[in-house]
Amino acid sequence: MWRTLLPILFLTSLATLARAQDLAWEACHGAPSVTGPVLSDCRPIGDFVDPQGQELWIRATIPAPSDTQPRALYVAGVASSEAWLNGQRLGSNGRPGASARDEIPGRYQATFPIRETAWRPDANTLVLRLSSFHGGLRFAGPMTAITVLPFPYPQRAALLAVTFVATGTLLAAAFGFGVIHALRRTGSSLILAAMASVAAAQSIVESLRPLFNYPYPLHAWRMSAIWGLAAAFAILLVAYVTSRFLPKARGLMIGLAMGGVGATVLFPGFDNKTVWALILGVALAVAPAVAGVRRRIPGARPALAYLALFLALALGFPEWLADFSYFLLAASLVLPLLMVEVVRLGREDRGREAALTRAVSLPDRLTVASARGVELAPVAEILAVVGADDYVELRMVGGRSLLHAARLDGLTAQLPANFLRVHRSVIANLAHVQRLERDGDRWRLHLSEGAPLPVSRARQPAVREALEAPSA
Repeated sequence: MWRTLLPILFLTSLATLARAQDLAWEACHGAPSVTGPVLSDCRPIGDFVDPQGQELWIRATIPAPSDTQPRALYVAGVASSEAWLNGQRLGSNGRPGASARDEIPGRYQATFPIRETAWRPDANTLVLRLSSFHGGLRFAGPMTAITVLPFPYPQRAALLAVTFVATGTLLAAAFGFGVIHALRRTGSSLILAAMASVAAAQSIVESLRPLFNYPYPLHAWRMSAIWGLAAAFAILLVAYVTSRFLPKARGLMIGLAMGGVGATVLFPGFDNKTVWALILGVALAVAPAVAGVRRRIPGARPALAYLALFLALALGFPEWLADFSYFLLAASLVLPLLMVEVVRLGREDRGREAALTRAVSLPDRLTVASARGVELAPVAEILAVVGADDYVELRMVGGRSLLHAARLDGLTAQLPANFLRVHRSVIANLAHVQRLERDGDRWRLHLSEGAPLPVSRARQPAVREALEAPSA
C-alpha cells in the first residue's frame, strides 16, 4: 500500500506548478507510430503547460541519472496522459485524445516507472501526450507536477498524519459543542459545532488526494468544495465572534462577511479563493473582538490574540494557510473554546443556584452576572429585557444597561406578572409603558424613556389587552 501511497504523498506536497522553464518544455505537432511518437514544428512553451480543451504534445531533454537508483516520471494535473522516453512507451493514464469523445479521463496523479534500459548515456528525450476535455472548470495552473525523480519517493507521511490528528480533534469538538447545544440550546454552541464540523469536513476533503487517486474530472468538485467549506468557516467565525462580543451588530457583520467572503469566488485560482476567504473572515472578526476588549467581556482578549496570530501567519505564509496549517489553526481555536464553554456553563449553573437563593430573600431584585461581576438590579427599575444570543440586555431607568449571562426564556418565568413578552426577543415592563403605537406595518411600544420597543403581530393583541386591563 505504501509503495503506491508514497509517490502520491510526494505529488500532494509539491507547491510549485509545472512551468515551461522547469524542464524547458516544447509544444509540438505530434502523432503516435509503431516506433514511438512523431513530432514536428516544436516551439518553446513560454508559460504553464496547459492541455485544457486541447490535445497537447510536449517534449523536453533530460540528462541520464548519475546513479543506479530507479527513476519514475511523476505527473499530476487535470489531464489524461501518455509518456515516452527515447521512443519507448512508459505507459498511459487514461487515454488522451483530440476531442472529448476520443479521450478517456485518467487519474489526477500518475506514476510511470522508467526501465533502466530506456536511458541513454547522454541526452534523453521525454515526450508526453496530454489532453483535458473533462475538467469541468478552467484552472489557472492545471498541471501540478511533471517531473522525473527517484522511485519510490522517500516517505513523507507527516502531513497526512497531522491532518488526521486535526480531523479527529475537530470532530471531537463538533460532538462536544453539539452535546452542549442539545442540553442548553445556546446559539454560540451551535455556531461552534458548525465551525468544527465545517473545518473537519474540509480536512477530509483535503485528504482525498493522498488517500484516493481519483479521476481528474472530480478535481474541480473537490477544489470547489474546499473553497465552499473555507468560506463557510469564515462566515461562521464572524457570526460567533460578533454574537459573543458585539451582538447588536450581528446582522450587519454577518451580511458583510457573506458579501466579502462570497466575492472571493471571483478570484483567480482555487488557492487564492480559499486563502482570501479565510483572511477576509478573520479580518472582519477582529472588529467585534476589539469591541469586546473595550467592553471588558471575558474571553475577548484571547480571541483577539488568536485572530491576530491567524492573520499574521496567513499574510506571511499564505501557502501554509492553503495547506495543513489551516486545520491546526482551526483546531487550536475550537478546542480551547470547547473547554472555555464547558467552564462557562459550569459557572452559569453555580450562578443560577446563587441567584435563586438570593431571589428568595430579595424578590424585588434580579441578580445580574455581568462582565463587571455580580450586581443586584431592582426589578422595578428594569424598563425592558432584550435578547442577545447567550446574553440578555437589561435596559434600566436612567439610560443604564446591563449585560446579563442568562437566556430570555429563563427570565420570563423569574420576572413578575407586569413583565410581558412583546416580541420573540423583547420583554417589556408594562409599568413603564406610555402607549402602543402603529408605525406603518409594525407596532411600537413607547416607554417612559428610551427607544420604542418592537411588538410582533402575533403578540400585539395580548399587549393591547394587558394595557387596557387596568382601565376596565
